[in-house]
Amino acid sequence: MRFELFIARRYLRAKRRQAFIGIITGISIVGVAAGVASLVVALAINNGFRQDLQQRLLGSTSHISLLRVADDGIQDWPSLMNRLSKQPHVVAAAPAIFEQVLISRGPRARGAVLKGMIPRYERQVGDLLSSVKQGSAAALDEAPPNSQNNSSGIENRAGEAPAATRVESTHADSSPDDLAGVQARLAAMPPIVLGKDMADNLGATVGSVVLVTSPQGELTPFGMVPKYSRFRVVGIFSSGFFDYDSSWAFARLSDAQQLFGLGDLISVLEFKVDDIYRADKIAGDLEDAAGKGFMATNWMEQNKALFHALRLERLVTFITIGLIVFVAALNILISLIMMVMEKTKDIAVLMSMGTRQAQVRNVFIAQGMLIGVIGTAFGLLIGYAISYAGGHYHVISLSPEVYSIDYVPFAPRLMDGVIVAVVAVGISFVATLYPSWSASRILPAEALRYE
Repeated sequence: MRFELFIARRYLRAKRRQAFIGIITGISIVGVAAGVASLVVALAINNGFRQDLQQRLLGSTSHISLLRVADDGIQDWPSLMNRLSKQPHVVAAAPAIFEQVLISRGPRARGAVLKGMIPRYERQVGDLLSSVKQGSAAALDEAPPNSQNNSSGIENRAGEAPAATRVESTHADSSPDDLAGVQARLAAMPPIVLGKDMADNLGATVGSVVLVTSPQGELTPFGMVPKYSRFRVVGIFSSGFFDYDSSWAFARLSDAQQLFGLGDLISVLEFKVDDIYRADKIAGDLEDAAGKGFMATNWMEQNKALFHALRLERLVTFITIGLIVFVAALNILISLIMMVMEKTKDIAVLMSMGTRQAQVRNVFIAQGMLIGVIGTAFGLLIGYAISYAGGHYHVISLSPEVYSIDYVPFAPRLMDGVIVAVVAVGISFVATLYPSWSASRILPAEALRYE
């Protein structure tokens, strides 16, 4: 064992005439341990929320979206999708239509984004259809109803009142034959899946009829008349994201094309890739492969502001809780200064016996580092134990209605522990510089003059 470390350990373990120094040393160790443990737990919670948010985002949206720069939509999309699906790193592809609509039920109405999709493709690029909590999205897989059926076709008549619940109101005073006809008309209506918050605001449940109005009207002799169609609610999804649950709805691609008068056009091709962190480069390759007139965006660009806010929150958390380690370092500084004052005669004796100034300096640096290392080790042990228990046993409950999850997620990372340990030990080292320099400046003759 090196001489300096041996003396430093003896100073920490030896009984002192001034017990107050030992108390401060203990407080320093506890302070470093508390700061390190708090940082590990806080970073684990931040990382847990980030991972949970990222997983739900990637489950709700595609990794890459390919759009036409012009507003005329994507023509001949099946061949384009088949060709781009063969590009490197592309796992799956799906066509989609996104349009703003007004969804109403009786006197209640909500603006919404209607997504037209083909479920067998959509399930390969996202998990939103798997989040249907009431009803089922299976009806979206059915073949489109006969477009000649007047109850499911697109209505363009300006004179008819857009009352989405008119069919429902006939149930009470109808004969069995009339009820059978109503049920047949309901079954013939195109299906739609609503977000949970939107359904609550509309007062819609599975089996309700809603009116979907497109702002892209049609020019008639009476002027511009909006298009609208009645849809039957077959499912209600809950993704955990307020924006989706309050303003999104899903319909079959063919029904959306008919409502918006797009023919066989789509507005976007969605892709799932095998490496989400290379989505920007893969998006550029898909854009080049698609040819002129196409633009690709990825999930990182679409949620850039959100993840930037999470990184900023992580930095603020690190700085704020790191002040605990700083306070502990001040305790180390005070403890070492008082230790130098107490051991002045011992230091003078050592120096008179041939101990060099550098060795005296190293004794107190080693003493401060021992305090920092011991506190850091205990803090890491406590922090990771709390994080494991919190993540495994879900000890902190949350309100799902407010936070979309029912417990605080913990996701501790090894790299976070390494960074926290380096910072804690580094601060402890800085706190030893002045006391060790002061100890090395002691003059043996002056210290022992009156002994």
